[in-house]
Amino acid sequence: MTPEEFAAQVRTIEGELGKVIVGQEELIRAVVLGMLAEGHVLLEGVPGLGKTLLLRTLGETLSVEFGRVQFTPDLMPADIVGTNVLSEGGFQFHAGPVFANVVLADEVNRATPKTQSALLEAMQERRVTLGGETHPLPRPFFVMATQNPLEMEGTYPLPEAQLDRFLFKILVPFPSPDDIVEILERTTAEYTPSVNKISGGADLTAMIALVREVPAASHVLRYAATLVAATHPDNDSATPRVKEYVRFGASPRAAQAMVLGGKAMALTDSRYNLSGDDVRAVAKLALRHRLVLGYEAAADGVTADNIIDELLAAHAAPTVES
Repeated sequence: MTPEEFAAQVRTIEGELGKVIVGQEELIRAVVLGMLAEGHVLLEGVPGLGKTLLLRTLGETLSVEFGRVQFTPDLMPADIVGTNVLSEGGFQFHAGPVFANVVLADEVNRATPKTQSALLEAMQERRVTLGGETHPLPRPFFVMATQNPLEMEGTYPLPEAQLDRFLFKILVPFPSPDDIVEILERTTAEYTPSVNKISGGADLTAMIALVREVPAASHVLRYAATLVAATHPDNDSATPRVKEYVRFGASPRAAQAMVLGGKAMALTDSRYNLSGDDVRAVAKLALRHRLVLGYEAAADGVTADNIIDELLAAHAAPTVES
């Protein structure tokens, strides 16, 4: 598959999603980039913005196995990963909904931390261990999760270890008045938009492999590492807001997310090389959920995105190899 064919396939996927999702081009692009990097994606927004609809439509568009888990306070880990059932021949493993290529974890922060942690091994190792036996998950494998803001009633904050397993965190914006009008036209009439299945598992696997093959110059990799290091308040390259408001900076997984997301970004533009601008384009997606802010940030109304904006302004993209 050439970069041009890759870009054309991405436009086709986004076009199919656009049949159902009104506007939200940046949201759709971010979800597709996470998928092409074979990374897990977390969507955050208030109810009613189409988070679940987008991810369900993505599952319908791709000719791969799709699983869905509706997270509730009484959900148990076995409801996600499966369980061993006693039968005449002994214990037999019955796989849970996590054994799919695309797993929708709907309202993931409504479950208790014990249940949320059941996803940790699946997300990181892409396998499930139960009763001393390890069961590999199918590839490709993505967890596409949605959550409501933490100030919403009945939610639990995701553990930092689980947040770090998400490649991207995407904030779902409220639609414009024009988009709301189009949503009403689409959803209150007899006609219901439908999507075509356009990409099978083999095609998706080839696209993911091509993302990994995109070359990355050493100075671009160093730029991603510099941005991550600058999120730590004790680092010499940290900005004033980082030193004032950040308790713990991002992990090396953030650099991996920026590089893989940047490679996918480059291919969607038909380019077979990673640039510093590609890294910057996905920096907020990769960093915002990995910064642990102190109470001073909430008191002063400072968000992770504000801090990342200052970080990017202080560290320009490299133009030549140093």
